[in-house]
Amino acid sequence: MATFLSREACPTIKNILLLDSEGKRVAVKYYSDDWPTNSAKLAYEKTVFIKTQKANARTEAEITMLENNIIVYKFVQDLHFFVTGGDDENELILATVLQGFFDAVTLLLRNNVDLREALENLDLILLCLDEIVDGGIVLETDGSVIAGKVATHTMDDGASLSEQTISQALATAREHLTRSLLK
Repeated sequence: MATFLSREACPTIKNILLLDSEGKRVAVKYYSDDWPTNSAKLAYEKTVFIKTQKANARTEAEITMLENNIIVYKFVQDLHFFVTGGDDENELILATVLQGFFDAVTLLLRNNVDLREALENLDLILLCLDEIVDGGIVLETDGSVIAGKVATHTMDDGASLSEQTISQALATAREHLTRSLLK
């Protein structure tokens, strides 16, 4: 007989934040109602930024507590990555989510992780957030898997056939054939 985990047994994420070096939003996703209004979210982001800005979280992730939340964070160039969970969450799981997000962004931005590149590829970063967590439940933490899923979502019909997988090439060919038959 199969047993299913209840939602309470699954690790949950309250938010994932990507802020610039001044504490301004680059990409954020909230999965909790702890911050019901946009002004509450902005105030929380400012508080998190102020609390962590003096830290040296450039080589590995750091952990802090704020307002009954555990925050795991890492800084790279002019970007600040944050993952927030409840005070009862496992820090290792939060750190794994953070590392998966960071690795996926690094792969998608081709190791050029800075504010300008992040803003130019904001769609990819937002897709990363969607692939990592859904409704607060962690779906994937492997950066290469996340980046691969995002890359397949963004592969467009204008890409050359050599850049597409076989199934994508067949789908593109089928679409072109259908269009030509309907003309």
